[in-house]
Amino acid sequence: MQTNLEIKSPSNHLERIATILRITGWSSFVIQIALAAISSVLLILAISGRTFNQAIVAPPGIPGAAVTTTQATTPGLGAGMFWAVCSVLVLMFGIYLAFRLIRFGKRLRNPDPAIHPHRLKVMQVVRLAIITGFVGMLLAILGTGTTLAVLLAKSVAQPQGVAIYDPNRIIRSLDVFVAAANTTGITAHFVGAVISSGVYNWLHRPSDPV
Repeated sequence: MQTNLEIKSPSNHLERIATILRITGWSSFVIQIALAAISSVLLILAISGRTFNQAIVAPPGIPGAAVTTTQATTPGLGAGMFWAVCSVLVLMFGIYLAFRLIRFGKRLRNPDPAIHPHRLKVMQVVRLAIITGFVGMLLAILGTGTTLAVLLAKSVAQPQGVAIYDPNRIIRSLDVFVAAANTTGITAHFVGAVISSGVYNWLHRPSDPV
């Protein structure tokens, strides 16, 4: 009986690790890909709305007349969009790392020990996922701070109780989309970093070698 328990124990241990990797990998993958989709849609709406509001108007009937550009956009908001795009790109890499954890869990369930991933390889991917989450959060925080600073300056510059005729001084809903996209990015990266940190701490215990 003791011999049978000793034989089954490593198999049960690997099965437990494989289950943890697959559950955490799928959780991180699904949540991050959903939030990445939301953030991307908000960014697309903001960028397309910004482009649509930039109308090029030429005086009719005057050949060769100077072309003027009428803008109803928020100056300085492009920086917030830039950081948001960078955050989404980093988030895509984090989603790829979550998918690798899922693959690691699947390989650990294979009866052939030669296919099992090495402990150091798994730890390396998990550690990289943690770093990716913090880097993505930093980029999204920069984007959120930049966007909120621009919107705050625009709000303070608006005259109170007076009709606004300058479109550049109006806070549009599309401007808020940029802040929402960065905030969604922060949430997505936070989820990835927390899940990866939990997996790293669990695997780092001496009693849980891969």
